[in-house]
Amino acid sequence: MSETNNCSPSLLRGLWALTVRELKKWLKDPVMVLMLVLQPLIWMGLLGKSMNLNAIFSINSFSYLEMPDIYIPGSLLKPPVSGTLVIPGSLIAQQLQQMFSDVGARIMQASFGVTDYFSYMAVGMVSMIVVMTTMFTGFSIVWDRRLGFLNKIISTPVSRAAIIFSKILNATLRAVFQATVILALAYLLGLQLSPKFTPFNLLGIYAAIFLVSVGLSSIFIAFSLRTTRMERPMQIINLIMMPLMFASNIFFPISLMPDWMQAVAKVNPLSYLTDAVRELTILPPDGSVLMLDFAYLGIFAVILSAIGIVLSWKYLTK
Repeated sequence: MSETNNCSPSLLRGLWALTVRELKKWLKDPVMVLMLVLQPLIWMGLLGKSMNLNAIFSINSFSYLEMPDIYIPGSLLKPPVSGTLVIPGSLIAQQLQQMFSDVGARIMQASFGVTDYFSYMAVGMVSMIVVMTTMFTGFSIVWDRRLGFLNKIISTPVSRAAIIFSKILNATLRAVFQATVILALAYLLGLQLSPKFTPFNLLGIYAAIFLVSVGLSSIFIAFSLRTTRMERPMQIINLIMMPLMFASNIFFPISLMPDWMQAVAKVNPLSYLTDAVRELTILPPDGSVLMLDFAYLGIFAVILSAIGIVLSWKYLTK
């Protein structure tokens, strides 16, 4: 009986061993780590900084127009005076500029919830890094199958659930680490945190990232379980990555999208992840909104991880 137990490692022991292996593979490729951080950083630095929406909505955007002088006959004034009153166009432009100096910030606050687009988009980069990190779980299991490691590990008493969850846990840890780096860099570049932000809010951010990473990793693995060709997961990624990113609130508020796209964005898990992270970083936290976000993300993670486990038992064969 003891010999049988010695030959049957527990789920946790198998999960630990395989997760450590995955993390070692990741740490041995620092170029990949750097590239996964650089891409959202470039988006954040170039697009986030170049999209100066405050300037578009301000009177400065019309500075190329020359305001003409206004002539008012003295007879129209009260009391009437002789001659003509001349109001210089430069004075009119100066008064208009003072009147509309903060219109950009007010429009941004009403539409985006913040006064600068960079802060809005920089937080959205957390969702982008989660997608980019989790999509590589499909590549990982294809490589293990092609190199023969997957066949070897299936031949051992290690649970198939441990094989799948080691990939998921590895992707989750990587996503948490890279999201932390992105938020730190965004803060250095000018991210404006909410006055109610505390370091404890990071725990909520990590919890939201964990839930989305579990769900997305599971679905990427499920699509790649039976294939030995790298083209299959690449095709899947190209098909769903852009809709996931742009049919969400990463770059633009859902309320300002067309009606048909709003319907898509409201079932997109990245919308709820981005919303939760914004509530915990740049917006005053709303308890009811956060509860809705985490409830949706929790259901999403449970359903997709269950699908991943079922498919692993059915299709994870030699």
